[in-house]
Amino acid sequence: MTTFSVRKFLAAAVVAACLPLLPHMASAAPAANLPDFTDLVDKVGPAVVNIRTTTRVSSSGARGGLPPGMDDGDMSEFFRRFFGIPLPQSPQTPGTPRGGDNGGSGGSQDAPDSSDAEQNSGVGSGFILSADGYVMTNAHVIDDADTIYVTLTDKREFKAKLIGVDDRTDVAVVKISAANLPTITIGDSNKVRVGEWVVAIGSPFGLENTVTAGIVSAKGRDTGDYLPFIQTDVAVNPGNSGGPLINMQGEVIGINSQIYSRTGGFMGISFAIPIDEAMRVADQLKASGKVVRGRIAVAIGEVTKDVADSLGLPKAQGALVSSVEPGGPADKAGVQPGDIILKFNGHSVDTATDLPRMVGDTKPGTKSTITVWRKGQTRELPVTIAEMQPDKTAKADAKKPPAPKQRATNVLGLAVSDIPADQLKALKLRNGVQIDAVDGPAARVGLQKGDIVLRVGDTDITSAKQFDDVTSHLDPQKMVALLVRRGENTQFVPIRPRSAQK
Repeated sequence: MTTFSVRKFLAAAVVAACLPLLPHMASAAPAANLPDFTDLVDKVGPAVVNIRTTTRVSSSGARGGLPPGMDDGDMSEFFRRFFGIPLPQSPQTPGTPRGGDNGGSGGSQDAPDSSDAEQNSGVGSGFILSADGYVMTNAHVIDDADTIYVTLTDKREFKAKLIGVDDRTDVAVVKISAANLPTITIGDSNKVRVGEWVVAIGSPFGLENTVTAGIVSAKGRDTGDYLPFIQTDVAVNPGNSGGPLINMQGEVIGINSQIYSRTGGFMGISFAIPIDEAMRVADQLKASGKVVRGRIAVAIGEVTKDVADSLGLPKAQGALVSSVEPGGPADKAGVQPGDIILKFNGHSVDTATDLPRMVGDTKPGTKSTITVWRKGQTRELPVTIAEMQPDKTAKADAKKPPAPKQRATNVLGLAVSDIPADQLKALKLRNGVQIDAVDGPAARVGLQKGDIVLRVGDTDITSAKQFDDVTSHLDPQKMVALLVRRGENTQFVPIRPRSAQK
């Protein structure tokens, strides 16, 4: 008992002796190593600009005012970007100052005349690329603008000249007549790491020079657009579009472009265009005012795990060719609907969205190589890259085929019939049978009457009789991939046969 009491006394004495030191120790310790953004903002902030766009409207046709409580400029991009409608604008009285989101920018502005008035059409952000006045922003920020105003942090305002726009990447470059401007340092988006701190500076709802911070949530996020995005949890709202995403070294690594939202406001997920891709576009826009991209003239889709398993691919990767433009580069190279493109010029195509970027970044006229998976084997196909042209919409022949002869459905739940040779030629097909009726397994996977079956597994289908013979030997325990054409598109449809019935 004595020893225990002595130990308790000594322990209490040590604690009592340390108590006066605890406040000093607490104040000296870092607050959980949280970053300090002040120096970074001081360094980068002057190179971030506010962008305001206007359109010319006839004063006689001016529309009614905004709903109560809405400012004339703050919500314009909110309506246009997230609801797909223009924001109603109040008519401007000739000779009166314009309100909105610039907060008295100070630059001289010409008052609208009695016949035409400037109407605010959008707000956004941007950043200065070079001291002589080149500014980068989003294409959707300056979309349909008659006049573009760029406001600096020192409140100077300039009318900007549009240099070029690339809708595919949502990148635009404008230029203002100024010199010795502060510029931003371009970083390397390939070195971005998930979890690192990042900062966004912009003009959300027209509130200039607003700083928000967060972390990188994911890289290479595929949202269905041309580029893979950097995903963050940085607060980004309408008006932040076009502003820079900055790392802790003060380098811009992306352009804030999109948010995920069910309400129109920030919900914790935002997306930025990688700066490496944006700069490639900007360099072309500055040089020629347009972006030249390569094309091989194919329509592609994702390769699902079921398709990969049924075709013997080790993993779900590549781009599934759903259609090939007749006479295009891929057609001349021998690419066929149903091929899976695994590599382009030796570089792996991990997802379908990788291929358009790889081909698009290749100079037209370049001799390239495509690696495709076809019937269980890889093939190397040489292809010459063409220049991308405006998208064309192909329409199927409206001519109706003769009424097919109904047949009993098989283990796939399909009734098929032969396609006359002249119709195959018109459809630019070498083989195939037409689906006349569906039930069971075929109905469950979404096959429809009128679809054309080109291949079952690795077997090309040339007749209804052959189709019935091939399907009669299918294993009901294994998935099989049908290569199916619908309209202008071709895709693999994995299906599990039902047990054969008597």
